[in-house]
Amino acid sequence: MSKEQRAALRAELRRAPQPEGPRSIEELRAGFRALMAQMRIPDGIRTKTTELGPRPALLVEPAGPDPAPRPGTILYFHGGSFLLGSPETALCLTANLVVRTKIRALSLDYRLAPEHPFPAAVEDCLAAYRALLDAGEDPGRIVLAGDSAGGGLTVTTCLAARDAGLPLPAAIVAFSPGLDATRTGESVDSKAGDDPFFTRDGLERSGALYLAGQDPRHPLLSPAVHADPAGLPPMLLQVGTDELLLDDSTRMAERARAAGVDVVLDVTADVPHVFQAYSGSLDEADQALDRAALFLTQHVR
Repeated sequence: MSKEQRAALRAELRRAPQPEGPRSIEELRAGFRALMAQMRIPDGIRTKTTELGPRPALLVEPAGPDPAPRPGTILYFHGGSFLLGSPETALCLTANLVVRTKIRALSLDYRLAPEHPFPAAVEDCLAAYRALLDAGEDPGRIVLAGDSAGGGLTVTTCLAARDAGLPLPAAIVAFSPGLDATRTGESVDSKAGDDPFFTRDGLERSGALYLAGQDPRHPLLSPAVHADPAGLPPMLLQVGTDELLLDDSTRMAERARAAGVDVVLDVTADVPHVFQAYSGSLDEADQALDRAALFLTQHVR
């Protein structure tokens, strides 16, 4: 059944109509909201808008007959190429982690490019993490998680926290993270016929809006190839083989291992970017989320 599910998803994504000509940021954001609104959100959660540091956030908690959450916090960073998305577009992912772990999540509404280019997103994520620490949260009970651009922010936020002398969180979980603004991974070209979402040209256009003239070799833009990950917490990197960003994860894992970091590289065959969002219709998505939840609960004190 799983092979049929993967084939059906691939065919569905390839049938999706592609708009002609360039689209405005507003149109791109609306399209992304519409795409993510199709994803299934599991029962057993309740949500509340709140603030974390200087930014809005969405609190996602377990609900039901025994709603008491486990101690700890999942600090979640949504995807969207640093241009799109919000805590609401990532709710299918945060809700699944909360339901599976019984740990609350705070999903951050960080600033987006092009209005707020690099390093605004990293600054907001670091401020959110610092706000949790200032509120008395034990860093050993905080996990950073995210998808796509937000997956990259889990790593760069930890790098920024380390360099600021802050205690680091218990672990990192990154779904299809973007970790190389230089686009030098072999998969950016070798997976061009497999990836239903990205092209090199598209990645370079969106990347240019986020970089706003900054050197893509900056460690907080391309940690997979230009950062020193020494001292980072254990990390789980989940990625599919049908992704242009595949080598962002494989090279990050290799670099982290060489620096003495505990890392799990979890590669699933024949699935697209952030395939975990297809929970409920793709077996691999649910299995990957189960593995991510196990990783989280193993590392939260």
